[in-house]
Amino acid sequence: MIAFPRTTIPIPDAVAALSAHQLPARVRAARRQSWEACVRLSLCRHGRYEEGRQVALAEIAAASKVLAAHNPKLVHGWDDLPGLNR
Repeated sequence: MIAFPRTTIPIPDAVAALSAHQLPARVRAARRQSWEACVRLSLCRHGRYEEGRQVALAEIAAASKVLAAHNPKLVHGWDDLPGLNR
């Protein structure tokens, strides 16, 4: 049996916004916080940015606790971090 690779289906912004409005406000805030921390973490690549990297990782951990309490599938992992999954 040949398995074809999965292709991602783009979700229109309006549909994504509607599904996001169904989440509680604290979960939406945690998703936003974790996404922003992931972007900041990808910018902290050199050794001189170690403190910024630690702060971003702490923010991701705090947001992941809120997300895991609501739905464990919402937690950000290493594959979700932009620029780090090479």
